[in-house]
Amino acid sequence: MNTTDDRTPRYRKDSLTLVGAVALGTGVMIGAGIFALTGQMAEMTGSLFPLAFLSAALIVSFSAYSYVKLSNAYPSAGGIAMYLEKAYGSTLTTAFHALLMYFSMVIAQSFLARTFGAYTLQLFEIDDTSFLVPTLGVGLLVVAFLINLSANRMIEGVSSVLGFIKIGGIVLFGVVGVTVADSVEVNFSAQGPETSLAGFLGATALGILAFKGFTTITNSGSELKDPHRNVGRAIMISIALCVVIYALVGFAVASNLSLQEVIETRNYSLAAAARPALGEYAVWFTVVLAMLATAGGIIASIFAVSRMLAMLTEMKLVPHSHFGMPGSIQKHTLVYTVVLGLLLTAFFDLTRIAALGIIFYLIMDVAVHWGVLRHLRQEIGARSAVLIGAIFLDLIVLSGFLWIKIFTDLLVVGVACAVMLTILVVEALFLRHNPIVPK
Repeated sequence: MNTTDDRTPRYRKDSLTLVGAVALGTGVMIGAGIFALTGQMAEMTGSLFPLAFLSAALIVSFSAYSYVKLSNAYPSAGGIAMYLEKAYGSTLTTAFHALLMYFSMVIAQSFLARTFGAYTLQLFEIDDTSFLVPTLGVGLLVVAFLINLSANRMIEGVSSVLGFIKIGGIVLFGVVGVTVADSVEVNFSAQGPETSLAGFLGATALGILAFKGFTTITNSGSELKDPHRNVGRAIMISIALCVVIYALVGFAVASNLSLQEVIETRNYSLAAAARPALGEYAVWFTVVLAMLATAGGIIASIFAVSRMLAMLTEMKLVPHSHFGMPGSIQKHTLVYTVVLGLLLTAFFDLTRIAALGIIFYLIMDVAVHWGVLRHLRQEIGARSAVLIGAIFLDLIVLSGFLWIKIFTDLLVVGVACAVMLTILVVEALFLRHNPIVPK
């Protein structure tokens, strides 16, 4: 057999449990959301950042509706790629938006890797602008790559153990942080950045990035036990857990740090909040917890995103080359995913990585809801009002986020537009020269 034509991914049916799927989803969400986004959101919207988290949770609840309906109807290892194909067929629209999701997930890995580096350096009181931040992030990605070369049972086991440790540890941090705070309240009148509607919407967009990890669960459909029930259940459980945890920890941070301190320590705000509340031992506890959380998040994210790219390859929607590598298509997409993550981790800071990720994700999310509304609504029993609401909310927060970035970091908007244009042109040329014959 000619291995260069082997585009078939290999999945093990029933190799993931409901608990394992929840661990994968929460692993990505918690790692990105709590540990690095709090300060960035405070920088955008000032003392209203706890409300921005709740606003993001509301929007994600609307968004999750489409994914739960789709996953119950069409469980697949391709997840979102397959959902887009169901709505738009094997077209440029499907390929473009699926690749936006792919890149947003790769960006999430880089975000986690940089967060890992920023927190680790707090053990040695080294500034988070040090070159050691990307160096540590790159090292973590390499370790996660090696773990993902193993069997699914090991990936699930590692992710589950790390998931339970960090959930328990973060809940403990939140409870103790609130308990020992001088005043258990959030000062919404604190002096800080001038609060505007665009700033609040921009912070809400970043908050959505803290929840978007639930989409990784959709890529486990072919391997999850009883997927028609458990994919949707895993999504809902993961989001509910994160809403509670984010609210608790955000309250603890706001109760122990001034707004200015939250902003100044935006890349490691939990560690900073632990110091005045509980002392140096608590800082060590928080940093180790962050290291475990981000490591587990990267392992889970790589697991899901490499399978999504494998599905796109199987669907013949993206170009593929083995580059002389042995093994299955899954192994090759794993390599591509990690290499892209390494480049982003090495050359982009946390703020810009987060910005790119949310722009790509929200555009893709709108495409999913629109596809369901126009083409699949009756087939999967979805309600128009919820779908329209999800689209409207996505467009509102995306507009606010872009407005803020145009005035504060036009470069990242330009990079996002350039990447999207490149994807569109390359995919259009590829599909023109490699037309897919309808089955």
